[in-house]
Amino acid sequence: MPQDTPKRALREKDLLADLERMLATTSREEGGLIPALQTTQELFGYVPESAMQRISEQLHVPMSTIYGVVTFYHFFSLQPRGIYTIRVCLGTACYVLGAQSVLDAFCEHLEVEVGGTTEDRVFSLEAGRCFGACGLAPVIMVNDTIHQRVSADQVPDIIAAYRKNLTVLEEEGI
Repeated sequence: MPQDTPKRALREKDLLADLERMLATTSREEGGLIPALQTTQELFGYVPESAMQRISEQLHVPMSTIYGVVTFYHFFSLQPRGIYTIRVCLGTACYVLGAQSVLDAFCEHLEVEVGGTTEDRVFSLEAGRCFGACGLAPVIMVNDTIHQRVSADQVPDIIAAYRKNLTVLEEEGI
């Protein structure tokens, strides 16, 4: 079931080292702020203050400018995100076919509210509007993987499959 491989390690010092390597190649390029923030978001799953500070120093961009960009664009998050982001479509077709009960089941089984992240930072839960797959409703996305015709009864199995995938990846050292 899970097809997505987490693209980021779980240790901050390793992530900061990866960010440093990327910044070393973009620091002199004009317009490097957005790519640096995108890389940071991909590595960490959010944009931590420690990374913003390093970007500020390397790119010579004031922290206020960086903060303004991060808070302006919805893609960026200042809060830690899970390795897997679960998005439940609440567009009309999905909603009519039971998406709200699917969302409620995720909230219950993950013990988080919409917009939250599990304590272990494995899952973040979001609600979205129309993913453009109305014929497959109700639809959820886990990172970039689409799951179709999802029912509330399937939620525990979906969560378990992604947890198992993560365990396998950790055992393999990925």
